[in-house]
Amino acid sequence: MFVRTAGDRDLAAIRALLVETWHATYDAIYGAAKVTEMTDEWHSIASLKTRLTKPVSEFVVACDGKRLGGVAFAESVDGGKLVVLKQLYVLPSLQGRGIGGMLLDEIIDSFPEAHAIRLEVEEQNSRAIAFYEANGFQRSGDVGGHAGTLVYQRPLIG
Repeated sequence: MFVRTAGDRDLAAIRALLVETWHATYDAIYGAAKVTEMTDEWHSIASLKTRLTKPVSEFVVACDGKRLGGVAFAESVDGGKLVVLKQLYVLPSLQGRGIGGMLLDEIIDSFPEAHAIRLEVEEQNSRAIAFYEANGFQRSGDVGGHAGTLVYQRPLIG
């Protein structure tokens, strides 16, 4: 797998990857119907397309030349000092092979001026939490008004 910038031609495959991954990850937490509703709204082609041209952001995919294995999206806020990781998903069948780490490294490398990277994660998503903690993230709080959503942050060497 190699990591590259996402493009228009990737949108259908990104959507399929996100739908599969979200169902595998969140059906047991939210139920399949709710996950379908969420992915239809948040991971529509139109929604994904807006990320391709969003300023001070990075949208990347992991690819083996034939299929996508993972996707990540992040944006810079606070004048470039903070990176907010909005998405990092790897196909369930490919998890544990280093793809998530490659995506995370590419996101971090894309924001060399940043001092920290932050993300939100569902508290029941223990696999994601273990991944982020293994990659240097520490819990920094909870999201007010969103029961079950945890905030993790990692300092970066700028």
